[in-house]
Parts: sequence; structure tokens; C-alpha cells
Amino acid sequence: MLATLFRFKGGIKPASHKDESSRVPIGRAPLPPRLIVPLRQSAGGTPLPLVRPGQKVLKGERIGAPEGNFSAAIHAPSSGTVLAIEARPLPHPSELSALCVEIETDGEERWIERAPVDYQTQSPDILRDLLRDAGIVGLGGATFPSHVKLRPGSAGRIETLVINGAECEPWITCDDMLMRERAADLLRGIAILRHIVSAERVLVGIEDNKPQAIAAMRAAAAQAEGIEVVPVPTRYPAGGEKQLIRVLTGIEIPYGKLGTEFGVQCFNVGTAYSVYRAIELGEPLVSRIVTLAGNMERPANYEVLIGTPIDQLLELARPKPDTDRFIVGGPMMGFRLPRTDLPVTKGANCILAASQALFPEPGEEMPCIRCGACTLVCPVELQPHELYWFARSKNFGKAQEYHIFDCIECGCCAYVCPSNIRLVDYYRFAKTSMRALERDKAAADTARERYEFRNYRAEREQKEKTERLAAKTAAARQGLAAGEKAPAAATAAASSAAGADEQALPLLDEAKRALIAAAIERTQSKKDGGDAPAAMPAPLPVGETPQREVEFYRMLVRETAKTSSPEDPLQ
Repeated sequence: MLATLFRFKGGIKPASHKDESSRVPIGRAPLPPRLIVPLRQSAGGTPLPLVRPGQKVLKGERIGAPEGNFSAAIHAPSSGTVLAIEARPLPHPSELSALCVEIETDGEERWIERAPVDYQTQSPDILRDLLRDAGIVGLGGATFPSHVKLRPGSAGRIETLVINGAECEPWITCDDMLMRERAADLLRGIAILRHIVSAERVLVGIEDNKPQAIAAMRAAAAQAEGIEVVPVPTRYPAGGEKQLIRVLTGIEIPYGKLGTEFGVQCFNVGTAYSVYRAIELGEPLVSRIVTLAGNMERPANYEVLIGTPIDQLLELARPKPDTDRFIVGGPMMGFRLPRTDLPVTKGANCILAASQALFPEPGEEMPCIRCGACTLVCPVELQPHELYWFARSKNFGKAQEYHIFDCIECGCCAYVCPSNIRLVDYYRFAKTSMRALERDKAAADTARERYEFRNYRAEREQKEKTERLAAKTAAARQGLAAGEKAPAAATAAASSAAGADEQALPLLDEAKRALIAAAIERTQSKKDGGDAPAAMPAPLPVGETPQREVEFYRMLVRETAKTSSPEDPLQ
């Protein structure tokens, strides 16, 4: 039964430029002399380094352990020696630095001992852990940890598994060539994903401008029950996860929600292929297919080791002399590289060479004329022109009211803007600023909570100390009342002090004199040969005299206790 297709609002149809890099088979990039492997290559936390400089590593050996359950492991892409573990710049517009492992390759490509798994005999929990430890993340660009997306949601079991082969952005053909050349292995990865989530049906969405990929996938899925290859209309951004789910199933997933909450989940075809290699071959994710296209003499697709320097990779495609910049990703959602000695990461699906003739810089930004063109093409039905004003004026509260975080930064609005306004840049600025404010607020709230708890703890400790002191004092008073006789003056002073605070000081003076007299009497008795200690006077109640008087009272009791047996009740 053919799947019923739905539509999403908005979208554009830019020139695809798919033929340039899909004329030759996938090649294998040569092994570079050095690899720079970032430890943070997923949307989760930063893995913890497991190696040290000077250590020998094998291909596929874990060099970064996942931090928590929202992270994926990192592995050595080749055998060699660890040279350094230090912060290095990453492929990012701001040249953001992160902890990286530099490996000097030995050219031997010696693998670890690989342990293939029969997925049909394993539970979903075990398979999810294997994918986490194999470093499997989404290869469509978001690099979301795949084992997290495979967890059952609030809707229970995932009924529909969507495989994203749309590859809607211009110039990029890595997924197209993967489906053409490795469809059988890709289907085995889809079967593993289906087994983990127990999906009833699988929908493979491919844009109809890829007839060879559609034919190859249909041939591979001919004998598979419940797997349907569905051509979808070519319209950017039909390859967006939520847009493809909408086209194939009619389900709309709001911002902040996962597909599992609606009984559906989506994975890129590259992710499915890496799942096959991780489970059935025992190979962690150490390479990916990258498209080299744009202003190049030999555009093509190459399987590239993670951590390969981009400038060495560019030598394979030979950028033309008039190339003035390089872009990671496609022309719609990619970003300009600040330098070319940066490493290839798991999320790098394309490297474009740009020139003024091929990718002219946008003209001078002009005022918004409120034509509404951006609103018509927005695939998530926002009001980009309003968001632009709020972001520009830093009115972040209104921007949030207009659902700025629903924006998927596809670039459709900027593509059609007649005023050449870089709308996506304004949205990114607003989102980053709002997240920074949220982090600052969270830090301030944490500091306030810690201060309040510190005060509470100090009050609690003081109260407990006072209660212990009172309990010891009461116990000592009971012992003295049972068998000891205190000097009359001290007893009278203590009794009077317990009755009224305003009479405490003069009575305490009498208690001091009585204590001194008792001490002298005990000393004289010891000199005369007596061994019976003088009776201790009843202590005054704690809290009914000033603190300095209590401390002086303690000192006197300690001095007199040196020649007596009873323990100081106030210690």
C-alpha cells in the first residue's frame, strides 16, 4: 500500500546542482599523517579522555568515554601514537576551541579486536548501549546521540520509523551516493533500528530528483516486509526531520518534543549505515562520507576518517584559482570556514568551495519593507519579519512570544528577502543571547540556593549544639541532685539565677566565690590526707546568663575538675 503524502507550508526550490559531484563513485580519502579528533562531536556532553600523550592506540580504540547517558563515545580513526590532548579550534564560525586528541598515524591501520553482534538475540537496551559505546550519532548534521532517539517515548512503542534520504539541500550528494552504492548494507542497518524500536512499518523518504537512489533502495527492500521506499516532492527543506515526518505521516511535532512522544522517529540514511557497521561488523564510527563540491575541478564524494584536516582533503578535489572561501555544509544552512586546517567532524557532510561568480556575496543590507515574502516561505509558519525586529532591538521577551526557538534556521527567509537582510544571523544572535541569559539566571539561582542552605545549615548546627549542651547540663544536674551536696551559697545562687534573668549577675558572683571556696577546701583536704572530693555545685541553666559568664563558669569548672572525679557537664 502506497503511503499517503502530506504537505508542509512554505519552502523554496533553489537550483539543486546535484550532478556535479555524483558522476563518479565514492572514493576513499588517503590516510593523513596526523589526525585531530575533537572529543565533543555530539549534541550531548563532552566525552572524558581515556588516553595520554605517548600512548599507542589502535584503529577503533576508545579515546573518549561518554559523559553520562546523553553523550556518545569517541574512537581513534586510525592506529598510531597520541601526541597531545589539548584545546584546538573546531569547524565553527567563531573558531570555538575544544579538547582534541592529536594522533600521529603509523600507516598500518591496525584495528582493535572487533566483536560483531547478532542483533536478533540481543535486547533493545543492550543494543542501545552498544550504539552509545560505538559513538553513533545523527549524520544528517545535528549529531544527536542515536541511542537517545531510540528510547521509547511517552507514547510507548514507536510505530513508524522514518528513514531520511531526502537530502534536500543543494550541492550535497553524500546520502544519494550512499543509497546508490550501499543500499543492501543500509537496509541491514534499517532492520537493526526497526528491531530496537519494534516499529510496525518503515518509510524511506527520498526526493524525486534522485531516481537512481530510489531504484537501488527499492531493489534492496523488495524482499523486506513493512519497508516502503517513498519518493517525495523536491522542495527545500523537505529533508528537515520534522518536515519529512509531516510529509510522510501527517504528524506535526512541536518545538522541544521528540518524535518518540508521537510514536514516530526519524534517522538519516548515513546513521542507519553506521548502525549496521557498529552492530554487524563491530566497527565504531570513525569515518563518514563527505561531499566535495562547488568551485572545484574534481567534485566527488569521499569516505573520510574523522579528524582529517580539511586542507589535506581539499587537495583531492582541487579548488579553482578564483576560490575565495570555503563553506562547511550546504549553501543554505552551512557556515563559512575561518581557516582550512580544521578537522573533519561527524557532522561535516559537505565542503563547498565558493567564488564570487558561483556564490556571490549578498548585497548591502537595506531596510525591511514588510513585503511578507519571508512569511510565505517559512516552513514552520513563523513571522520572520517580526522576529527580525525583536531580535534586532534585543526584545527577547517578544521574540520568545513569537516562538523564535521554533525556527530551524533553514535560510528560506533570507533566500527570498529583497532587502538582503541576513535574517538567520539575527535569529542566531537572539537565540544565543537568550540562552546566555538563561545560563546566567540559572547560575544566580544556584548561588542564592547555596547561600540560603549555608545559612540554614549554620542555624541548624547552632541549634543542635545548644540542645546537646542543654541535655548534658540537665544530666549533670540530675546526678548532683541525687548524691552530691553543693555549697549552700552556690546552690542558692544557681537557684536564684534560674528564676529571673535580671538577678543572674549578682547571684553568679556568689557562685564564683562559692566555687573558689570549694576549690580551696578540696585543696586543703587533699593536703590533710583526705581523698573525698568536694561536691560540685549545681550548674546554672544554659541560656539564662550572658555568654561571657557561661564561658567563665566553664573555665572555673575545668580548673576545679583537675582534682575531682566528676566530668565537666558543659564539655
